[in-house]
Amino acid sequence: MGDVHQEIAAPRTPLHQFTVPLSATRRGARLARLLATEQLHSWKLPLDPARLIVAELATNAVVHGRVPGRSFRLGLTVTACGVLRIEVTDTRGECLPTRRSAPGEPAESGYGLLLVEELADRWGVRSGPAPVKVVWAELDLAPPRDFDDVAEVLT
Repeated sequence: MGDVHQEIAAPRTPLHQFTVPLSATRRGARLARLLATEQLHSWKLPLDPARLIVAELATNAVVHGRVPGRSFRLGLTVTACGVLRIEVTDTRGECLPTRRSAPGEPAESGYGLLLVEELADRWGVRSGPAPVKVVWAELDLAPPRDFDDVAEVLT
């Protein structure tokens, strides 16, 4: 599993947190995107590319991480360091995302993770506790021009 980033970083202090369980259905994936959009808007953060990343990760949880009768979880966190972290947790811990070795390699799926890789500053997967896995992506928020802008954006 050397092709997906493992999380080793120390926890960051959250300024804002949002988490919600959703049904592992296409409707649940759509609702994840809509709820993320509303939450980002309420925090006065840019909607894109975060909502595109949420859409891809939620769709992957529904298509590849679905266990009948179990939900997936969407989490959004804004840290004091100016990082937006998106996490999607599902109960198919044995089904880890992979990357294609060659960019032009044909595949029936996997393009969503290529999109996440292009849009996110960092992304990866964290296992456990069994049977759970968390696919995460981080976006560095645009640096504000001065301290007052930081306070306005992050509060």
